[in-house]
Amino acid sequence: MDYFPLFFKLTGQACLVVGAGEIAARKIDLLSKAGACITVIAKDIRSSIKERESDLSLRIIQKSFTAEDVAGFTLVISATDNKTTNESVAAAARQHKIPVNVVDSPELCSFIFPAILDRSPLIVAVSSGGASPVLARLLRAKLETIIPPTYGRLAHLAEKFRPQVKRWIKEPAQRRIFWEKVLQGPIAELVFKGDEQQATLQLEKCLTEESNSTAQGEVYLIGAGPGDPDLLTFKALRLMQQADVILYDRLVAPAILELARRDADKIYVGKKRSDHSLPQDEINSLLANLAKSGKRVARLKGGDPFIFGRGGEEIETLMEQGVNFQVVPGITAASGCATYAGIPLTHRDYAQSCTFVTGHLKDDTINLNWNQLSLPNQTLVIYMGLIGLPFLCQSLIDHGAPDDLPAALIQQGTTLNQKVYTGTLSTLPAIAANKDIKPPTLIIIGNVVKLHTKLNWYSATSAL
Repeated sequence: MDYFPLFFKLTGQACLVVGAGEIAARKIDLLSKAGACITVIAKDIRSSIKERESDLSLRIIQKSFTAEDVAGFTLVISATDNKTTNESVAAAARQHKIPVNVVDSPELCSFIFPAILDRSPLIVAVSSGGASPVLARLLRAKLETIIPPTYGRLAHLAEKFRPQVKRWIKEPAQRRIFWEKVLQGPIAELVFKGDEQQATLQLEKCLTEESNSTAQGEVYLIGAGPGDPDLLTFKALRLMQQADVILYDRLVAPAILELARRDADKIYVGKKRSDHSLPQDEINSLLANLAKSGKRVARLKGGDPFIFGRGGEEIETLMEQGVNFQVVPGITAASGCATYAGIPLTHRDYAQSCTFVTGHLKDDTINLNWNQLSLPNQTLVIYMGLIGLPFLCQSLIDHGAPDDLPAALIQQGTTLNQKVYTGTLSTLPAIAANKDIKPPTLIIIGNVVKLHTKLNWYSATSAL
């Protein structure tokens, strides 16, 4: 982040605005909404500033700026059209270690103004870090349409009950769950339609019931998709953001983890060849134990949890131990990576069926139905096949598949790092060996691979 977002309490604080034009007037209005005590210094005072003097209790000093003027202020803003003055204000503020903003000169600023959506006491701020203020304003306009003014009243209701809730519900995790139910359920709807009296009564009733109940944990088994965060389902995103604990594997993209709740505990339980951070049985037990302690646990899996994701084993344990759970399907790697590579898994001219298999080597071999997999007019998708790629390709050839059958290897599919390498059963192993291939990878074999060049729509680098 080029700028760290903070909310600055300015009530009763002395703030200096250098300049007295229309831009300065807009900054003065913002500061006044935050309760600041504002001093204006400028040689020429516009009428728009004089009109605000009484209403906003401005202290106006009509003179040229000098470096000594910044002393004693909490915050300084320079809003003049004079470059020399702006530079002098910025230098003086820095010398006194006072936060300073120079309008339209981000290089002189120690802080910048965001686009503000005011639903007091709820405040939303959007910033592009000075890169595109217009874009920030456009995003604020979008937020205006989905965050109605009544959210301010909902925030006031929560503020009113916060001490009482804290007193009645001692456990922080249980309090969080309580507030999520209140702020997303019928009580919130009563506030939105203007019936705050009934909302208050319902909240009091809900609080009494909650304080007498025991926290119930739950597990969310979530398919995180092949890598692109935009491929998450709405349900996956919603459950991720309410989970107290996140268990994730190595195929879950960092950008997807960023969408989880900031204060959620994150536990890595990934596996790779000959290196399991936790054995599967221990993962199963950890999920159950965390839920039984009252936690809401999101188990994030790359792709879909029921396609080579061992999700079935995990929910077997949860069912045996009486733990509540939900399963959220995800876009499996075969579908996502093939689509982003412009390779349709089925096509009436090339393939009438599609088979998913795992290419994981065990004792340097793979036990698959080679005769079935070598038949024509089908697409074969191989998960975890990078290490065994030479064995896979040779076995298919040995069982009747033509050695010139098209084949593709997709590296880090659906992400900006996606690369697609195409060849044939006889050439793909050598192509892969000569490249710096980084997992995760997916292998697609069949005549549909011929369509990659024609249908390659995704803009990430594609190596032919």
